[in-house]
Amino acid sequence: FWLGTGGIVGSGNQPFPWIHVVDMADLVVHALTTPAVRGAVNGVAPGAVTNRQFTAALGRALWRPTLIPVPGFALRWALGEQSTLLLDGPRVTPAAALASGFRFGFPEIDGALADIRDSAAY
Repeated sequence: FWLGTGGIVGSGNQPFPWIHVVDMADLVVHALTTPAVRGAVNGVAPGAVTNRQFTAALGRALWRPTLIPVPGFALRWALGEQSTLLLDGPRVTPAAALASGFRFGFPEIDGALADIRDSAAY
């Protein structure tokens, strides 16, 4: 992306779960210290996006174009069966985290990426 060569993966319409690293750390602490939390807790942000939306947000955060897509056939050829993780994308929600009262500091992708960009040492 820094070189301006980023782009969508496959169709770009597949779900793209994400979470800010600070929210992930806070969620782990929350899950370990909240007695009501039982079972699996998905570490994903509530602001669900597609790969196309994530790619656009990352391009905006880095002030770079997102013009060069990665074709699905190329991923299938290079990665085989594992390409389905990138081309289909899992639909994951933070239902257990929200139900247990967890509050995300970065629920939306634009704010999360801007925070990471602004706090990084380049």
